[in-house]
Amino acid sequence: MQLVRQKEEMTTKRRGSFAPDSGRGRGPGGHRPACAVLAALLVAAVGSGCASGSGGQPSDTGHRDRPAAGHPGGEPAADPAAGHPGGPGAHENAKFGPAVRAALAKKWGLEKTPLIAPRPPAVKPRITTREGFEVEGGDDSLPPVFTTVPTEDRVVFLTMDDGSEKDPELLQMMDELDIPYSAFLSDYEVSDNYGYFGEAQRLGVTLNNHTLNHPYLPGLSYAEQKREICDEQEIIEKQFGQRPRLFRPPFGNYNGDTLRIAKSCGIEAVPLWNAEAFPDHMEWREEDEDLHPGDIILTHFRGRAEWDGSMADLVRAVMKTVTDRGYAVARLEDYV
Repeated sequence: MQLVRQKEEMTTKRRGSFAPDSGRGRGPGGHRPACAVLAALLVAAVGSGCASGSGGQPSDTGHRDRPAAGHPGGEPAADPAAGHPGGPGAHENAKFGPAVRAALAKKWGLEKTPLIAPRPPAVKPRITTREGFEVEGGDDSLPPVFTTVPTEDRVVFLTMDDGSEKDPELLQMMDELDIPYSAFLSDYEVSDNYGYFGEAQRLGVTLNNHTLNHPYLPGLSYAEQKREICDEQEIIEKQFGQRPRLFRPPFGNYNGDTLRIAKSCGIEAVPLWNAEAFPDHMEWREEDEDLHPGDIILTHFRGRAEWDGSMADLVRAVMKTVTDRGYAVARLEDYV
């Protein structure tokens, strides 16, 4: 089996507990509803893009038809019959006009307005293990291991691992910009503040499995691997009410036991990555050093103590790359 390059273990950075009702919603890094932010940014635009027309109350947050990526366009029509699995407020920006989205992008320091992802496919694509990532004795019954989702849509998927940095500004930024991302959590990094990730889940983030303690799995016994993977399944289900379907092995390293154990406790797919984002650069798996439709981008919940930039700096950098190359960020779980 081809092993993915092993990365250095991240240094644990602990933060105080996240308290969404602490009264700091209007302070730096606090979360405010998107409509309140827009009212402060662009009153006229809010009137047509965020308010319902009856007292200025926010309109429904169900899924809306969206222009194709690369075409920010005008305000799309509503489709109230089509729900969306994201949390309250998910995909709000799909119903905002270009001026509102541009104002939000400017507020957060983005050079360009993020492109809007097309509507998710009615039928999810069939995903198979990438060539070279097979395990000895494996077959199609095991969860597929892949770095790119098969799609012709000009979309990529943003994923964040571990969970050491619990920056409230990230939650606010991603919510206001309506940029979807998926979290892959290791319990030793998140157990000091489950509330932070509960708030992320409320805002539409899916919480996935990244083991209890972030070990090198092929070096463990079957029983040790089972504890790392299946106990994390139990913890996420207990803390957040939903059992993960997706699993990412630490460092991208796995063997046949890893996949068999993951399947046994409910894992359906193993997304790795085709690019990795940092605040000051990107690292690429492919020789062309470019994005491709369906590529998965990896980054981490880290802050200034561990790299040269904040989570907001990271988002600005990765969105510049994604938008400059004509892609939108879509929700991984809509395709997998």
